[in-house]
Amino acid sequence: MEPLLIIPIIMGFFATLFFTPFWIRKARQIELIWEDMHKLGHPRDVAGSGGIIVLMSFVLGVLVYIAIKTFVLGTNAVTIEIFAMLTTVLIAGLIGFVDDIFGWVRGGLSARFRIILLVFAAVPLMVINAGESEMLGVELGLFYPLFFIPLGIVGASATFNFLAGMNGLETSQGILVLSALSVATWLSGSTWLSLICIILVFCLAAFYIYSKYPSEVFPGDVMTYSVGAVIACVAILGNVEKIAVFFFIPYIMETFLKCRGKLKKQSFAKLEKDGSLELPYEKIYGLTHLSLLILKKIKPSGKVYEKDVVYLINLFQITIILVGFVLFGGEL
Repeated sequence: MEPLLIIPIIMGFFATLFFTPFWIRKARQIELIWEDMHKLGHPRDVAGSGGIIVLMSFVLGVLVYIAIKTFVLGTNAVTIEIFAMLTTVLIAGLIGFVDDIFGWVRGGLSARFRIILLVFAAVPLMVINAGESEMLGVELGLFYPLFFIPLGIVGASATFNFLAGMNGLETSQGILVLSALSVATWLSGSTWLSLICIILVFCLAAFYIYSKYPSEVFPGDVMTYSVGAVIACVAILGNVEKIAVFFFIPYIMETFLKCRGKLKKQSFAKLEKDGSLELPYEKIYGLTHLSLLILKKIKPSGKVYEKDVVYLINLFQITIILVGFVLFGGEL
């Protein structure tokens, strides 16, 4: 790694740190605000779709990286793959932003329409035939770009959006998964992908300052779709699909639980008068509900708060990551 390559990381971090407050003020001004469901008192309105700043800062950081590679280091290696990734991520982010503007309360885009649009986000990687088409010793040929690439992009983008609803949850989860993928791609020799992961990690770290409890801004689908798309792109381009899928176990679990509720049950909890949370349904329809149930059983007071749920889910994700490196680290 060249020392100059720290510049895109720093630029992504400070662009997010600097522009997020501007977005918060503007979002409130134009009433792009959403209710914070887990706060007492008068409904607390929070600026929405702040993830647009994360997305733009990430793109800026990656473009600076390309510029350094081209004009300073004198190499154009993997540039086409990087631009294909950026195109995919921007399309996914645009779909998420449109869904935000339509509003989740009013249903947003239909699930079927979102999936169709996300297939278009996979096209840039499909046309460059990204990744390796051999899986488990079987050469898949055109079946890989025509089926598995869109499956990965749609699956990761859509399901990363499922595990949400608590202050700082989406952002901290993105930091954990992408940090793990940066290590995995580094070990596998794809250092350029490792750097791209780190750029987004630092953008998310800056955004976390504003989105952690108590949130000043919510990321929205524009961020969750973008982060999910980056995760899928890194897995495909770095040929680390196996360990990436393992890291995604919490989201696979979340998808099954959401399907149990026919994708109609929300991840929110029921707010009590003392500020603690209770299960909103008789059954479990998400990891936030499962974490709430576990915490109520193990905490002596039985009182569970929003931060507790986020910390437990993050701890579970860290455990999955560590186990993933134990199981698959030798294959990288």
